[in-house]
Amino acid sequence: MRHELEGFLRQRGDGALAAVLTTIVLIEVVLTPAPEYQRLATTALAFALGVTAARRSRDPLPLLGLMLAVAAAALAVPWLRGPTNSGVFAFLLLAVYSASAHTSGRRTLLAGAMTLGIYALVFVSSETGITADAVVFFSLIMGAPWIAGRAVRQRRLNDRELEQEKTRAAAAIVEERARIARELHDVVAHSISVMVIQARGGRHVLDSEPADARDAFEVIEWTGQQALDEMRRLVGMLRSGDESLPLAPQPSLRELGTLVDQVQAAGLPVQLTVEGEPRDLPPGVDLSAFRIVQEALTNALTHAGPAHARVVLRYAADELEVEISDDGPGTGGGTGSGYGLVGMRERVSVYGGELQAGRRPEGGYTLRVRLPLRTARA
Repeated sequence: MRHELEGFLRQRGDGALAAVLTTIVLIEVVLTPAPEYQRLATTALAFALGVTAARRSRDPLPLLGLMLAVAAAALAVPWLRGPTNSGVFAFLLLAVYSASAHTSGRRTLLAGAMTLGIYALVFVSSETGITADAVVFFSLIMGAPWIAGRAVRQRRLNDRELEQEKTRAAAAIVEERARIARELHDVVAHSISVMVIQARGGRHVLDSEPADARDAFEVIEWTGQQALDEMRRLVGMLRSGDESLPLAPQPSLRELGTLVDQVQAAGLPVQLTVEGEPRDLPPGVDLSAFRIVQEALTNALTHAGPAHARVVLRYAADELEVEISDDGPGTGGGTGSGYGLVGMRERVSVYGGELQAGRRPEGGYTLRVRLPLRTARA
């Protein structure tokens, strides 16, 4: 919208300036004694210059080309070598400036060649010939608008690049906030599931097995405090200013043992197996793999019923495969339509991976994820 408005105002400004310069040329035609044919020719030239000048920002070369034609015509038309109409001279400066400010690449080279052509023709058609004073004077006359045009163009490019950088930064902030929202979902879903199950178990054994109940309450306290700390950190990031929003430090597969211990303390036995040689992963892949395991174990803890779970990490040369399975009867439909699975699919799709989830023929549920490593974005 801003660029469209600037373009509209620039076009209106070009038209207004062209009209002013055309009027100046016509006024001089009226006030300056000259033969009728010369007046008619200058009037026609004024309108031609005005029309091309009105489009100078979109296409500056026609205006410069017309000035080059006028300079070439001065070789054959004697009266064009006389005193220069000030309006025509202003059109010349405007043509050089516009060609410099509004062209790039090969068009700039063409504009430069045309400008040099005008510069040379001015000397060839001059009655005084080539002198040192004339060289300096016309170099300044032709060089100053060219330099000014390139400076304005560079400033415009810098402003555009700065605006694009701000747009990219704003997009990055939006993406980061969306990522934080996903992290909040993962933290809350996992921690609350653990606390609910522990509270349910602790209530059942509160009278008969007070020691077990106390252990359950300790797990609830530890899990709740851990979730509260992480939520405070994430919410604090959401409240921070856009300019100072940092990237949150995130968990990784190196902490998977702690996660497994927590889930086992909540009542779901988990076997962790690592195949292949563990190695450092791109941060995004590492985080996604951890969150996928966390979400899958949370789902198993909540919906699998009495079960055992197994987590397998397979490190290959160009990919990481994560498999989470359980042998429980399950309490859901197994369609995988919840928000958690949607979030996992989103994480996997970012890295061009694959996700398969569903019931096993022998009972239980399996989630298998493949994350490519060579094309992963850190």
